[in-house]
Amino acid sequence: MNKNGEIIIIEDDADDQFFLEEAFVSLNYSNKRVYFSDGLAALEYLHNANSLPFLILSDINLPKLNGFELRNKLNNDAELKLKCIPYLYFTTALNQQAVIDAYSMSAQGFFVKTADLDDLQDTLRVIMEYWMKCAAPNNF
Repeated sequence: MNKNGEIIIIEDDADDQFFLEEAFVSLNYSNKRVYFSDGLAALEYLHNANSLPFLILSDINLPKLNGFELRNKLNNDAELKLKCIPYLYFTTALNQQAVIDAYSMSAQGFFVKTADLDDLQDTLRVIMEYWMKCAAPNNF
């Protein structure tokens, strides 16, 4: 896990992208954020990128390749799996089945997007601080 790496954000709603960026800017984390509006574009980027992202924040309901399909592809890709990139769902699609499906695919978190900037900042702060302190096999 590259703690200085990019944060990949897969979100198809432009307003949500703007809101997320505002929250990250206010939190003052130095990680570059890279936004994708569909899962397929994110997958292609992860295959072609020379960088090692820090973490992935993914919506569930996405065009072309939804968040569950993307997670499944990442889990079955040996090269990408070795990069140890935490995969977290960040969505409004909160229901018991979605949470069960997410964790059955070894997601490292399931968070609910909120329209309140303070709540969003708190959630992002918790996510970032947790993963900054976490060790991964490729840290050695």
